[in-house]
Amino acid sequence: MDRRTFIGGGLLGAATFALAGCAGTLPPLDSGSETFTRPPTGTVEVWCRSATQSGLVALVAAFNAAHPRLTVNLTPVPDAQYVTKLATSIRGGRPPDVVDIDDINSQLFIFRDAFADLTDLVQALPYFGALSTGHLKLLEYQNRLFGIPYLADNSMLYVNTDILRNADVDLASSSISLTGLMGAAKKIRRLGGETFAWTFPGNSPGALGFVFQPHVWATGRDLITGPIGSQQGDILGNDALEQTLDFYRQLWTDKLVSTRAFSDDASSWGADFRSGTVGMMPVSYGALLQTPPEMMKKFDAVLLPGPTSGSAFFDGGDNMCIPNGAVNAGGGWEFLKFATAMETQSALPDGGYLPVRSDVLTSEYREKYPLTVLPLENLDKGYAPQTLAYNLLINQPSGPFLRMFREAVFGSGTLPAMKAAQSGFDRILEQAQV
Repeated sequence: MDRRTFIGGGLLGAATFALAGCAGTLPPLDSGSETFTRPPTGTVEVWCRSATQSGLVALVAAFNAAHPRLTVNLTPVPDAQYVTKLATSIRGGRPPDVVDIDDINSQLFIFRDAFADLTDLVQALPYFGALSTGHLKLLEYQNRLFGIPYLADNSMLYVNTDILRNADVDLASSSISLTGLMGAAKKIRRLGGETFAWTFPGNSPGALGFVFQPHVWATGRDLITGPIGSQQGDILGNDALEQTLDFYRQLWTDKLVSTRAFSDDASSWGADFRSGTVGMMPVSYGALLQTPPEMMKKFDAVLLPGPTSGSAFFDGGDNMCIPNGAVNAGGGWEFLKFATAMETQSALPDGGYLPVRSDVLTSEYREKYPLTVLPLENLDKGYAPQTLAYNLLINQPSGPFLRMFREAVFGSGTLPAMKAAQSGFDRILEQAQV
């Protein structure tokens, strides 16, 4: 079965593939055709993830107010159903004009020829050189681009500067390696009481993958190796992975984190850090928005370091794409440009997300959103893996990543956990790439 006909089989749940009868394919769109070049009019059907719905509602309202000849209709779709519903609409020949999609899922459809090639349009944008490289990589296949980045959800290491000062921890020197962070963690815990050094949701695979993997990526390694179509797990012999698992195991065994980490499913992610009882926490900017302003002033941020050097962050968030067969592709492209305009991007932190354009970094922006600046200054450090099986590997509670993490950190140790995970990664990747 070729890439195009695979989409006819549908996608179940967040990422589970099920091959079924194919109902034909949609004709590819030509981004240089009159469809894109003539002044757009009419209605644009846009689907968005429910997780980012609130921001899209305001964006659509602003777009409609500014475009009297165009009207966007927004359809929110629950995240857990998004991939399946989109695949079904494509299979049925009735896709929306624009999809706002979790960037990690972009390749599921790009690899199967479901999205329009927008390379020439995207590269012609005057701000193309300022766009997030991590997001663009997830939109790329065979040196072509099949969408545009929209918003970023990045993992950073946030710290409570009051706690670090009381523990005599120098953030700059402590945050260049995991060894440095461990030394800082031990100093913080010596403050005693209910002040812990670190916090992590040990029973939430998605949240853990978001904050754990950048330590490995900082070294140039990943948990997956090879191009899409012939990928394997990169677990056994991955020194960066082993050292990162060992770091988390030591946090647990040396009681540098609360015992709540064992069962924490991220339902109240960041609450302990926001309350001022934790010195360091890897998390997203959005998790800090509920923090009282006076407490927020105590926070600082650094990139997540590798075991011995380097740094990285998870380039999560959303991309926007136009499916092949879209009825109003020209109107869709007009909406994509509006979504990535400077005014739109500069306001994203108000909703807990970061811009995907580094040229938003004006003095006014820096002063208003200081805790969002670092990723935008280091776009080359942002990364997320290109794969067809991310959800099955990392996000699923029964997947090999969470089993590996829990066995390594709370169980028998790192090497047994890695050995079991290697076969789990390989099996899932083989099944996903048939």
